[in-house]
Amino acid sequence: MQQPVSFEDLIAKAEALNLYQNLVIQVNKDFLLANIDLDFEVDILPSSMKYLLHEVVFKLIQEKFADYLNLLYIIDVSEEKIKQLDGSDTLVLSEQVTFLILQREWQKVWFRNHYKS
Repeated sequence: MQQPVSFEDLIAKAEALNLYQNLVIQVNKDFLLANIDLDFEVDILPSSMKYLLHEVVFKLIQEKFADYLNLLYIIDVSEEKIKQLDGSDTLVLSEQVTFLILQREWQKVWFRNHYKS
């Protein structure tokens, strides 16, 4: 599996395989596990999901850092990838983390679909 390199690439792959709704469900599931109040409708527009997710990640970094770290742990975002990010601008950092979250969630959905029996 080749990882998507941009949000647009990720959404294009998800929609091409008819897995976009599964991606939304996976995001909802992991945010629920992290006790973060976020529940997307399965038919949400990709741009709206990205915007709202970015907003939540930004607020978590700013106001609830422990919850942010817990979310990254539950989703299983690579610690190495997080460490490589420049944290000097919180807005940019939260946008990059949002993409890493979506990338990891996409990976889960893709593997589950690819290897289902």
